[in-house]
Amino acid sequence: MWRYLVGGLAALALVAAGVLLFNRSSRSVAALPAAPLAMAQTVEDGALPDSVPQASDRTREQKRFDRYDKDRNGAVTREEFLANRRKAYAKLDTNHDGTLSFDEWAIKAETKFAVADADKSGAMNATEFATTAVKRKPPRVRRDCPPAGAAKAEPTGEGEES
Repeated sequence: MWRYLVGGLAALALVAAGVLLFNRSSRSVAALPAAPLAMAQTVEDGALPDSVPQASDRTREQKRFDRYDKDRNGAVTREEFLANRRKAYAKLDTNHDGTLSFDEWAIKAETKFAVADADKSGAMNATEFATTAVKRKPPRVRRDCPPAGAAKAEPTGEGEES
């Protein structure tokens, strides 16, 4: 009987410790220092705006459009659209004859093979082949940010049924 009681108390203690650890990280986000807010109030006429402006959904697409629209006339021409492709093609066309041979096109792969084939046997063993894997960056960990869907999950009260 005592084993069940002690086991139950231990489980409750573990749950309580987990809740405390989980809430500790969220408290650090909520407890922001007051100094930046005080400094911000003195910057512009002593008053803060009533609401924070929201970034539009079009912002990212507009930036991409502006990168392509080189002459800033509000339209992306065929030449502007293909300019990046022409630059990439010119980099691959090493002899500048206007055509890509297979060797020019596959130079990166050939170089990668030559570097990986350490014993210069003309074939890669499993260890050599493993060196050709794409090096991926580890995902960035953002600890003090709310989840991406948190802002969308809150009901606005307009047109929603409960």
